[in-house]
Amino acid sequence: MQTVLTDPTDAAPGPAAHSRFFQRLHRRYGPQLALLPAGAPVRATMEQALAALLASGNSTATALRTLRQLVMERLMRLDCETRAPLEVVTRAMTELAELALDRACQQARQELDERHGTPCGPDGQPVQFWIIGMGKLGARELNVSSDIDLIYVYEHDGDTAGTADGRGRISNHEYFGRAVKIIYSLIGDTTEHGLVFRVDLALRPHGNSGPPAVSLAALEEYLQIQGREWERFAWLKSRVVAPFDCIASPQVQALRAVVLPFVFRRYLDYNVFDALRALHRQIRDHAARRSAGHPERANDVKLSRGGIRELEFTVQLLQVVRGGQFPELRRRPTLQALERLVQAGLMPAPTAEALAQAYLFLRQVEHRIQYLDDQQTHVLPTRDDDLAWIAQTMGHADCCSFLHALDAHRELVAQEFDTLLGGNDKKQCNGGGCGGPNANAAPPPELEALLEQLPEPLRERVGEWRTHARVGALREEARTRLFRLVQRTAQWLREGRASATATVRLVDWLESLLRRESYLALLLERPAVHEQLLHLLGAARWPARYLLQHPGVIDELAGSSLLQERFVAADFERDLSLRLASLRSTQEDDDEALLNLLRRAHHAETFRTLARDVGGRLTVEQVADDLSALADSVLRITAQWCWERLKNRHREQPEFAIIGYGKLGGKELGYGSDLDIVFVFDDDDERAPEVYAAFVRKLINWLTVKTGEGDLFEIDTALRPNGNSGLLVTSFKSYADYQQQRGSNTAWTWEHQAMTRARFVLGTEALRTRFDAVRAAVISAPRDAQALRGEITTMRARVLGAHPAPPGQFDIKYSEGGMVDAEFAMQYLVLSHSGTHPQLLDNVGNIALLQRAEAAGLLPAGVGQAAAAAYRELRRVQHRARLDEAPTQVMPPALQAERAAVQALWLAVFGTP
Repeated sequence: MQTVLTDPTDAAPGPAAHSRFFQRLHRRYGPQLALLPAGAPVRATMEQALAALLASGNSTATALRTLRQLVMERLMRLDCETRAPLEVVTRAMTELAELALDRACQQARQELDERHGTPCGPDGQPVQFWIIGMGKLGARELNVSSDIDLIYVYEHDGDTAGTADGRGRISNHEYFGRAVKIIYSLIGDTTEHGLVFRVDLALRPHGNSGPPAVSLAALEEYLQIQGREWERFAWLKSRVVAPFDCIASPQVQALRAVVLPFVFRRYLDYNVFDALRALHRQIRDHAARRSAGHPERANDVKLSRGGIRELEFTVQLLQVVRGGQFPELRRRPTLQALERLVQAGLMPAPTAEALAQAYLFLRQVEHRIQYLDDQQTHVLPTRDDDLAWIAQTMGHADCCSFLHALDAHRELVAQEFDTLLGGNDKKQCNGGGCGGPNANAAPPPELEALLEQLPEPLRERVGEWRTHARVGALREEARTRLFRLVQRTAQWLREGRASATATVRLVDWLESLLRRESYLALLLERPAVHEQLLHLLGAARWPARYLLQHPGVIDELAGSSLLQERFVAADFERDLSLRLASLRSTQEDDDEALLNLLRRAHHAETFRTLARDVGGRLTVEQVADDLSALADSVLRITAQWCWERLKNRHREQPEFAIIGYGKLGGKELGYGSDLDIVFVFDDDDERAPEVYAAFVRKLINWLTVKTGEGDLFEIDTALRPNGNSGLLVTSFKSYADYQQQRGSNTAWTWEHQAMTRARFVLGTEALRTRFDAVRAAVISAPRDAQALRGEITTMRARVLGAHPAPPGQFDIKYSEGGMVDAEFAMQYLVLSHSGTHPQLLDNVGNIALLQRAEAAGLLPAGVGQAAAAAYRELRRVQHRARLDEAPTQVMPPALQAERAAVQALWLAVFGTP
């Protein structure tokens, strides 16, 4: 929505008239101000004004400069007199720059083509030329007196075609170098009308010593071999801004493919902390030198402590660290990036809102400073009347209240920045050095000296590094980080904050990840993550193994709300949809990217549940519920994405369902459980069998294939009709006939036992209703109780024989009185009695069903309740044993009360032990 303004030439002088720059514009360009249509300047109205200026006989250079003055006059009115939103101002300046660069590029290409012909690629094709806007231009946040940071890139090396008479042929490199000079003369040269924008090419490869324009191949080589960490922050907001006819071309994707892997690394990247500290230290040192002897320069709203630069760094650091794994964080505008950081759980919403308000305030102050004299400055004015004018146009009654608000915003920004980088000493930061958690630490000792400081058994384990090739080959910086981590770990061991077992497991974990130095940086930067990791490693063996397989998940430990939350399917699926949309926006949504996206998300959620489990925040039932809900979500998302990418699909939405059995069906999944599933379809299209077969093969592949990020699940489809000899996916009618004993090909009793735990996981509502009806009919069908009892007891004997416990020991799952006995007894009760007791039809788990069976009078008083309690305890003990990779057999008298309760259940149901 545009801000409406009346004819500017008729408007009475308002607050904007205090600006000396505003006064100059009215003296010089008063008659031309009406050429810019009323309202906020946007590309369309600027193009209209530019056309009028060119039609008046102005050259392109003069017309662009005059247009800039008209836009500036309008923005001063809108900003200072109507308090227009910041986005109105930054959009106008950005679109002015884009328009100017597009027109300048057009003129440069036209002039050079006439003299040298068009540049040609290796196959004679035309070569595209891209003007890349960096920083605020790239983010569409340009301020009113900003220079524009540009990098010029051309698509291919080669030569121009030459003129018709065969002359004028030059290299593409020379051609585009000349184009840069023409563009600069049209935009950056100062004339009697000023300039359009100051142009800065210092961010190009090799800086000011590099060529003005580089080929895409040269850019890629530079970024891969010589690109420095701080340049990743510069490229974070990069965007092709001109010429307009190239911005949406397919060739631009090749440029994205070069830039994105440089900015965003595959793994969590905490190495950038030190790079940002060094860059920030240089900026603060430079600011300190500038203000030496000029105390007024200390009030720099951009570069001083708590200024715009620190706020931008805070946001960009979190983006660069996590953006490789979480593409939804790749937002150029600062305010949009703050919103995404909140959605990703990387910043509390109140903090982000406070930073957003600070950003708006500081940018609006910055603009008012620049309105005064059209100078590229960010320092508060020293004249009292100028300061009072800024306060007034910012909505403050006086300078005191304005300065108080400014200090409050800057203090908030500074605190957030210092907290993120680990430097909380304001005095130190004001002196130009803002170090991290080890900024003032003594250099770490060499290995032998380190070993002398370590308690046993940590000393013995670290002593193995004397002959460890990878430890010896570490870069000095990485070795320093590693040894400091060991020192901190040893300190916590002495203080009782970590167990000896945990410290040794940490060394095992670190040793396997020495080639991924970013994890060393992460732990050093985040002591809270380091301590949480030790707690997790000390709690059980399985978490340690999981962390070895998926080390990237440790960053989840940084979240303050990790242990208080539960898995929420809607949030998980929304986040994945956001990430997919982000990948699509940059055309990175190939199959491999999506496979890895699914795996990272699943591993992170599994780890969150694991951390809550080990921390004692979840019961065994809650762990199973959350892991089962996570599996459901992964199946839904994967099925949706696979169907969208199925080449031969014949309808927008599949008429398809997944039926979960076993632990998935009963919502009793554990860590690493496979998924027992059956695929069915209900589609009369003649192509349906072939289409759904291809769909299921693709779906299973997406779920099981191992990528660089691991896999998702093992899939077991043996419970489908006719088992492993049956079709991978069957029509629902065939499935229903098989289960309901219609026809010659029918289900066995053990398959009906499995049906008691079957659950509709995903599919259309019509199929859900039909499945529920089939399941109820199968379970409640009349049966010969004696025959059923005989089949189940025979099956139980086979299971017991296949899993004998060591002499004198009790196997929690398989021994008499173990979990399998409770499950078989309950399955018998459901299959034999649900026809007359429909409350047993619900798939609510064995514990609830045992309680319902007793309430229905199918079990003696107390037997169902005791068996339910025993089953819960057996599950808990089994779960803890598996977490620690310990045997699930115990020596009596352990669990004998629970065993007796299950045996009493068996006796009550079957009449014999």
